[in-house]
Amino acid sequence: MSLIGTQLQPFQAEAFKNNEFITVTDKDLLGKWSVVFFYPADFTFVCPTELEDLAEQYAEFQKIGVEIYAVSTDTHFTHKAWHDTSAAIKKVEYPMVGDPTGTLTRNFGVMIESEGLAQRGTFVINPSGKIVVCEIHDGGIGRDAKELLRKVQAAQFVEANPGLVCPAKWQPGAKTLKPGLDLVGKI
Repeated sequence: MSLIGTQLQPFQAEAFKNNEFITVTDKDLLGKWSVVFFYPADFTFVCPTELEDLAEQYAEFQKIGVEIYAVSTDTHFTHKAWHDTSAAIKKVEYPMVGDPTGTLTRNFGVMIESEGLAQRGTFVINPSGKIVVCEIHDGGIGRDAKELLRKVQAAQFVEANPGLVCPAKWQPGAKTLKPGLDLVGKI
């Protein structure tokens, strides 16, 4: 079952951010755009490349009012240890959420039960708590933060402009479409 259009479920978890432990809840995601970015595990191979890529684009997400939440089934203590020992993860300024019980990972349907790890799941949540983007990748396929940024910008545009849609490869400022009979068979 797709999570598109569903509401964020209640949760509370501990996270590591800016050399501090913080509590993150579903209420923290309301009122702004959020990306919940699940990855399998700290101290692995593809994961640090993805988190570093997100860290390098984090300012761009912040400019458009988006908070990033990276989540794995590791603890917030493990996140701190990884941050302290990895040059790539030292760049991370967004919250790294620990989900050792798997509650959040199961809420989003990305738990690999046999391994106790999260799949590579990416979810964009609008300010009212509705999931508007949901992608799940195989463990060996890394994600691209610039493409994620573009998708968030498209989701923001569509929400702000009812009746308009963004075509493939749409970028902010580019032409959009207004679905209607006049377009059928002409694109």
